[in-house]
Amino acid sequence: MSEAKLREDICRFGRSLFERGLTPGSSGNISLRLDDGGWLVTPTNASLGFLDPARLARLDAQGRLVAGDAPTKEIPLHTALYETRAAARAIVHLHSTHAVAVTMLPEIDPKSVLPPMTPYYLMRAGQTALVPYFRPGDPAVADAIKGLAGRYSSVLLANHGPVVAGETLEAAVFATEELEETAKLYLLLRGLNPRYLSPEQVSDLVRTFGLSLQEHSAHDH
Repeated sequence: MSEAKLREDICRFGRSLFERGLTPGSSGNISLRLDDGGWLVTPTNASLGFLDPARLARLDAQGRLVAGDAPTKEIPLHTALYETRAAARAIVHLHSTHAVAVTMLPEIDPKSVLPPMTPYYLMRAGQTALVPYFRPGDPAVADAIKGLAGRYSSVLLANHGPVVAGETLEAAVFATEELEETAKLYLLLRGLNPRYLSPEQVSDLVRTFGLSLQEHSAHDH
C-alpha cells in the first residue's frame, strides 16, 4: 500500500474516532509503522478530526523527524509497544470516556482490567493491562509498557486512556472501539451481578480463533 494511501487512512480513521466522540479536542494520537522501519505519526496538539495527510510527521527508523509537523509527545509510548509487539504495525491511543473511567475504579485487576463480557472483546482486544499513572509524554511510561513484555496488545493508562496495537491500522482502531464499548458495558452493569462468559466459553473462543490470553482470565469483579 502506498504511503499516500496510508496517510489518507490515518486521517480517515482519525476523523471517524473524533466525530463519534471517542477522543475530544486535540487528544489522542495514531502511528503507523512503514516497510522501511520508519513511521507516520499524528502531530502534537492536533485534533484527530482535522488531520492533514501532508502534515503527518514522518519519522525514520531511529525515530528522528524527517518530514511533516512535530510528532505527538507520546512517542515513548508508541516506541515501547512497537519494540515489544513485533507484529504491531499500527497503534491507536485515545482519551475515550468509559475506558478512562474504568482505570479509576478500585477493584480493577491490573493484569486483566475487564472481565470476559463479550466474544468480540476477547477476539479483538484480548485481555487488557493497566499501567500506573504517568504524566502525558513521560518517558518512564515506556518502561512500564516494556515491563508487560509484549503480552498485551491493549493497555489502559491510569487516568489517561487506552493504547492499542494492531497488525493493521483498521485492526488497531476496531480493537480500541471494542475496548471502549466493553468498558461502557462494565460501567453499566457494575454492581448488578452480570453473567460473564464462562471459562468453558472463553476456552472455546481460544481454541476456535487461536487467541492468546493470559491465565488470569477468571475475574472476581
